[in-house]
Amino acid sequence: MQSAPDAISLVSYGQIFTLLFVTFGPLKIVGPFVHLTREADEAEMRRIAVRSFLIAMGAAVVGGFAGRALITSWSIPVTAVLLSGGIIFMLVGLNVLLEQYQPAHATPPPLPPEPMAAAMRITFPIVVTPYGIAALIVVLANSPGPVRTAGVLAILLGVMVLNLVAMLYARRIMGGVTAITLQILGAVLGVLQVALAIEMILLALRQLNIVKG
Repeated sequence: MQSAPDAISLVSYGQIFTLLFVTFGPLKIVGPFVHLTREADEAEMRRIAVRSFLIAMGAAVVGGFAGRALITSWSIPVTAVLLSGGIIFMLVGLNVLLEQYQPAHATPPPLPPEPMAAAMRITFPIVVTPYGIAALIVVLANSPGPVRTAGVLAILLGVMVLNLVAMLYARRIMGGVTAITLQILGAVLGVLQVALAIEMILLALRQLNIVKG
């Protein structure tokens, strides 16, 4: 699969962090984690958080590289990956912005007693989302070399560490002004993600000679 320098220059490390933070990050984890672990004591909650962190990191890396390998083996052009990624990111960003207007979800049932089963239920699809894997595949597919790939993995690890910290302190975060701050931050990042998605779509269309400029 050929690289696309323009596409790569578009997605900077800061933009990659924004994408992975919105799709994998703690903004969408804290509330569900508190609800799901409401019957667990502090020690059990910490064990579930650590297991979820380890499973999520491994699953995201495997899924990201597997997706990139499939793109290469199927000879899918980088432009098509960029266009599809832009569409996915736009839909996710719009969902983040409109989520506050959706009706409240019913309280989920408690976690199963088995530690691994409990961690798996937290991990999929709360921590490792399908659109998060899609975002990682797109970013890895546009990586021109090992240095860039290592940087992407470092950003992913940083986001997952933030997830771990958020889960460990989720009950404290949900109280006070912190929860409101996270909501505001999520809205701001949602707007930035939609803007980046539009830029990616326009770049892909220009590379396909569908639009000019």
